[in-house]
Amino acid sequence: MTCIVGLVHDGDVFIGGDSAGSNGALDMMIRADEKVFKKDGMVFGFTSSFRMGQILRYSFVPPSQAVGQGDYEYLCGQWIDSLIDCLKEKGYASVANNNVTGGEFLVGFNGSLYHIDDDFQVGMRVDRYDSVGCGGRYAIGAMSVLIGDDISPEEKINKALAVAARFSAGVRGPFVVKKLSTGQVDIVPALVEILSKENND
Repeated sequence: MTCIVGLVHDGDVFIGGDSAGSNGALDMMIRADEKVFKKDGMVFGFTSSFRMGQILRYSFVPPSQAVGQGDYEYLCGQWIDSLIDCLKEKGYASVANNNVTGGEFLVGFNGSLYHIDDDFQVGMRVDRYDSVGCGGRYAIGAMSVLIGDDISPEEKINKALAVAARFSAGVRGPFVVKKLSTGQVDIVPALVEILSKENND
């Protein structure tokens, strides 16, 4: 189930999601509880489990970021460690062969978009957009075409979600889009420069 789409635009982060709830088989309901929300200076969009989303939204208390600590270091370090502890305490995260697994979601923070995978790695695409969920591949394709269009970020996300809903049986409207305004420059340009230097070496 689910399609979550994120986009960074002029230092702001937009995340949108659908409203489908599915048991993974034949049954689906349209949920009133949204998969996209803002909390503690971040914007989240989750897939995998509504229970995980509820823990993220109502139980997880992010630790403080150290003075001078980079955002990526913070998210990969004490932030993700605290999240794992919270999910384990609430009975969601599972441990097998010393590996901890959870769910998948997008998070916007300080003008950048991050992809938290089910093994708790913190990913970041070179593109200024990303998508997760069963409709994610359709939405990524749509965003690659829409990214240059002269329409608002919200319209781009809604169009990408509509494409996902057309081709994925697990995606349904209504769609919800949230905007996190930061006014700060994201770190994607720096990442692109690093990758470019590595490719030229």
